[in-house]
Amino acid sequence: MRVIGLMSGTSADAVDAALVEWPGGTSPRPFTLRGAIEVPLASAERARIHALAAGEVPGPDVLAELVSLDRCLGERFAEAARAVAESAGVELASIDAVASHGQTIAHHPERGGTLQIGSLALIAERTGCRVVGDFRPGDMAAGGQGAPLAPFFHHAAFADASESRAVLNLGGIANLTWLPAGGDAESVLAFDVGPANSLVDGVVELLSGGAESMDRDGARARRGSLSPAFLAELLDDSYLDQAPPKSTGRERYGRARCAEILAEWRRIEPDRGDDDLLATLVAYTAEGIALACGRWLPGWQGAGERLLVGGGGAANPAVMEALGRALPGIAIDPFDACGVPADAAEAMAFALLGRNTLLGLPNHLPQCTGASRAAVLGALVGGPPDE
Repeated sequence: MRVIGLMSGTSADAVDAALVEWPGGTSPRPFTLRGAIEVPLASAERARIHALAAGEVPGPDVLAELVSLDRCLGERFAEAARAVAESAGVELASIDAVASHGQTIAHHPERGGTLQIGSLALIAERTGCRVVGDFRPGDMAAGGQGAPLAPFFHHAAFADASESRAVLNLGGIANLTWLPAGGDAESVLAFDVGPANSLVDGVVELLSGGAESMDRDGARARRGSLSPAFLAELLDDSYLDQAPPKSTGRERYGRARCAEILAEWRRIEPDRGDDDLLATLVAYTAEGIALACGRWLPGWQGAGERLLVGGGGAANPAVMEALGRALPGIAIDPFDACGVPADAAEAMAFALLGRNTLLGLPNHLPQCTGASRAAVLGALVGGPPDE
């Protein structure tokens, strides 16, 4: 079964696409990644996404901008689906489904709602394929938080009979999955830890007046020096103390929080440079992850454990060095060490969710999201006329 997975994360810098061949039975193994690409979003599109998500669009224009972006992103997702099929030398007519996560604009589990955009109907029209989407609302309808969903893929791809593993995805938000050795899906624990790239990216954007959107290769953070006092302020974060299941996003760690942090930094550390702030933010991410491992992962022993890392942060030397300092004695490896390219993993995850939707099989882990039961998530749109 061939499924294309599409994903755009909280950074909103690109659409990731992965074409995966899955077995048709109940087990997802063995699977084959036939192709993976990244289709960058234009800086203007990224700015529009972040402005809408941050509530910065004037009230009378909100609905028009929502509709416009929904269509714009539908085009980008369709473009990514066509491009990954072409790169793999696979005809779209042979694709069983395109599974799109969409672009999150709002995520409010405390209100029981979430919103992802990127028109499913338009993706279906442009590709001629069946499209599966709207995964998160189904989990919320069953009482869950709609996130995290990727742990379903982490268990399928990384679970091992003899070794316990922690799986860390470093996108805009850091997500952690615990896979006990030999455990079944019901033994998996997963949750959103807190910020990963979102705060550093947002602060860099503020410092540069919008000219830069990230600290490329962690260069500025590596030049800076940690402020222990400010790190302690950042770690005094009620979300970090909240027990799983839990999920978060730019509603908590977005533009507004970045502006608050920058103002606090200049008040508390007026004589220190901005690179020191970035170094401290990177340490905040790493220390938050270390605290989460020790607090919430049952059976976590510290030294001797193995941590698999993926997402954009896995390619950032400053972040990886900070993780090494925060987790001494831990074997830290990229997803690639287990046969999954780190930059394709999230798109592959939604390809698996879409595959299970087609087969009528559950495609989330309710104990990780807080849902009352295992459900088949996702809505089907479009497809060839004869189906």
